[in-house]
Amino acid sequence: MTPTFSWTCKFCICLGSTMTCAAVMMPGLLQGSIGTICTRAASLRLTPRSLRHLTLTRVMNSKRNTDHMERTADVVRQEIVSIAKVCGTVDESPSVKRLCLRVAEKHFSFKAGQWVDFFIPGVSVVGGFSICSSPRLLEQEKIIELAVKYANHPPALWVHNQCTLDAEVALRVGGEFFFDPQPADASRNLVLIAGGVGINPLLSILRHAADLHRERANKGSGYEIGTIQLFYSAKNTSELLFKKNILDLVNEFPEKIACSLHVTRQTTQISAELKPYIMEGRIMEKEIRDHISEETLFYICGPPPMTDFFSKQLEKSHVPKEHICFEKWW
Repeated sequence: MTPTFSWTCKFCICLGSTMTCAAVMMPGLLQGSIGTICTRAASLRLTPRSLRHLTLTRVMNSKRNTDHMERTADVVRQEIVSIAKVCGTVDESPSVKRLCLRVAEKHFSFKAGQWVDFFIPGVSVVGGFSICSSPRLLEQEKIIELAVKYANHPPALWVHNQCTLDAEVALRVGGEFFFDPQPADASRNLVLIAGGVGINPLLSILRHAADLHRERANKGSGYEIGTIQLFYSAKNTSELLFKKNILDLVNEFPEKIACSLHVTRQTTQISAELKPYIMEGRIMEKEIRDHISEETLFYICGPPPMTDFFSKQLEKSHVPKEHICFEKWW
């Protein structure tokens, strides 16, 4: 069983035969006790000792660059770190690979919309990837899914060029962008606005909402979801991730789920299956304004200019700030 770790402010690492001690403050990560940790850097097997080494040394290396660990230093994280094994990979598009990961720690959990710190043996930078699967898949099969875009960034390069079946990584959940209604909560409509790989956390939310709707339909109790409208923009239809998954949900729940798929630089013919859902050009603010109501929550994820634009437009339209949730990915 993988243990739950408390992070520390003082640690020692062994590099070959030389031991170096350093004190480092990690505000906003996890509030743990002060202690001393020693492990050999050459030992890259994901044992409990090497998990500690991975986490602490990656924090030091990441802080030297403006990357995931630095950008999210003040974001709440869970204390559980779990080993996970790659159990499948799929090319979701020419530039995006989907990973299927079987999680070892039985207490590992997440809320729809959250991300993971992604620790890779032998890679000195921590990845940060949004979960695109539903919490229900983890509950039932101990599996989570991530979709990673190719980039000249060590964790993404590892996923695309070195990742193999049964490879082991370590995961820790974080993030304050999520949809986690309780059974007695008031019914809400959802508007999900995605750009590029920003679809990942929104797909998790969409799948979770569909699971909640199925549960209520089957049991006659549980949270009552309102309507869900997805606006999703990408360069072209080959870069629209999870098309089949999205359309399957639209067709399964036509009274609940609708989607508008936007392409900004389409150069090939659009398939007959996709045509009814495709609009050429960017998502327009009028489309979003048409869905404003007191019962609607807005979730936005994409490049920073996009999230900034839509969140500001919604505020100008007098949508309460607490009804606007956004996540920026670089």
